[in-house]
Amino acid sequence: MATHTDQPQKSPGAVLPDHVRSDPPGAAGRPPGLEPLTQIDRLLVQQRVELAEVVLDWESNNKYKVKNSTGQQVFFVSEETDFCSRQLCGPRRSFVLHVLDNTGEEVMRLTRPLRCGSCCFPCCLQELEVQCPPGSPIGYVLQNWHPFLPEFTVQNERREAVLKIVGPLCSCSCCTDVNFDVLSMDGSAKVGRISKQWSGLLREAFTDADHFEISFPVDLDVKIKAALFGACFLIDFMFFEQNFLDVLLSG
Repeated sequence: MATHTDQPQKSPGAVLPDHVRSDPPGAAGRPPGLEPLTQIDRLLVQQRVELAEVVLDWESNNKYKVKNSTGQQVFFVSEETDFCSRQLCGPRRSFVLHVLDNTGEEVMRLTRPLRCGSCCFPCCLQELEVQCPPGSPIGYVLQNWHPFLPEFTVQNERREAVLKIVGPLCSCSCCTDVNFDVLSMDGSAKVGRISKQWSGLLREAFTDADHFEISFPVDLDVKIKAALFGACFLIDFMFFEQNFLDVLLSG
């Protein structure tokens, strides 16, 4: 049975810095399309099972439903990559993810260039850019070099580091969730979490269709919420794009 942990809370006495706090409602400069993120403290990301992947073992474009804590769908995410990139580069492939609202309009775009996939080389590490509206960057997620742990830095639109993400030593687990903690830059306060949820033995063994929960403070800047949303997909591709059976066979 999956073990789902409680919503992470800000550390006692921890106060979000001004540069990551949300603006007042209706504040100028807030990108259009991010309204569903303003008054929530978590998102649920559910990847669709693709029949071609299960039957033919062909990697197809990923598709995701994104819901709020009440189960209402707020976004739909669709990957855009070519066939050769998916089959030859696998989880290291570059991609463009189109984030659509419930009317089908693209409100965000997540882009990942082709970068190095080995921790032995501390250059050309993974990076993701969050655009809202498409073409206008509002945040970045950068992989940090570390010999053992998955670590990332979340940057705002001015390329200023605002938060960091630290994952577990081993991202492969059975019958339990895998948690990536969202921390203040000095590591003193835990402000959120990106959790890859265990979705059952059959689904984990034969598909790479994963479920995630992203949690953050309600008063976090909506653009930083969008950056954490983007970080979820980078983490998915880097650590969970292979199903559990493939990981065992390749290990």
